[in-house]
Amino acid sequence: MTTAQPDAQVVPKPSRLGRWWRGFSIVLESKVATVGLAMVLFWLILGFVSLFWTPFQPNSSDFIQNLSPNGTNWLGTDHLGRDILSRLMNGTQVILLKTRLPWGEGQISIPGGVALWGVFGSLSLGAILGLNAGYRGGWWDQVIMQFLDALIAFPRIVLYLVVIAALGQGDLVVILAITITGAPGVARLARSLAMDIKTRDYIRAAETRGESVWFIMFREILPNARGPLLVDAMLRVGYAIFAIGTLGFLGIGLPPPDPDWGNMVNEARRNIFTNQLAVIWPALAIATLVIGLNLFADGLREEMTRYQK
Repeated sequence: MTTAQPDAQVVPKPSRLGRWWRGFSIVLESKVATVGLAMVLFWLILGFVSLFWTPFQPNSSDFIQNLSPNGTNWLGTDHLGRDILSRLMNGTQVILLKTRLPWGEGQISIPGGVALWGVFGSLSLGAILGLNAGYRGGWWDQVIMQFLDALIAFPRIVLYLVVIAALGQGDLVVILAITITGAPGVARLARSLAMDIKTRDYIRAAETRGESVWFIMFREILPNARGPLLVDAMLRVGYAIFAIGTLGFLGIGLPPPDPDWGNMVNEARRNIFTNQLAVIWPALAIATLVIGLNLFADGLREEMTRYQK
């Protein structure tokens, strides 16, 4: 006499929040990634606070010039008597939290900083070019990669200067400059990933079903290549912040009124012998944010590699 076998226990599908927490827990398992995340969160929180409150008006000359840190001005003042802490807090906004776009005779702000939009642009453009070059091959690969190699041959600062000289200053122009200079590196990575993934069986199955080339690239290849691309994008946010600081130091970066960390260094260096801290604080802000992003990306890459093994 046979007995009925009990039904296999159905494992419930994890919720979206559960999937997000599982992915976040990978970061917490890496000490390097956790330290980097803490450094990035510090500046993010400071930027969010500055949207609603700063100790003083960032562009107002309310105090004596070149003051040392004191009970009123915690980080001191610059050569125009402006509070350095308020300017640092406000400068975080244009890098990470908001982008100013021209609108009629004025301007509007959209969520997301210049560095984030620039990296998103380079990631989007580079992924499209790299997937087409890697999956299609042939003359597609030759034309796209020859064009990208020509861009890589120019120093980045030269490309920045060409774009800004042609289009003028502005947040949108800086985003475009970061997109153009970052896309070749993303495209190379996307191409190498596409060339590896296109040999898998599920790609052959999609081709047998008669799926279009664009469907295969963006629904089959891209989701399986997103891990390395996202890690690379996090590193590029750090490069973008450093580029924004460099352009600001040269006086061709983000326009006023919001302060730019690179421009703060450029203005303060003229009085470096009387007020060294006015140079140190914005330089330290750039360094800590870039280092935090690099630590976070490196730790995340190590954990992802360990899980794949």
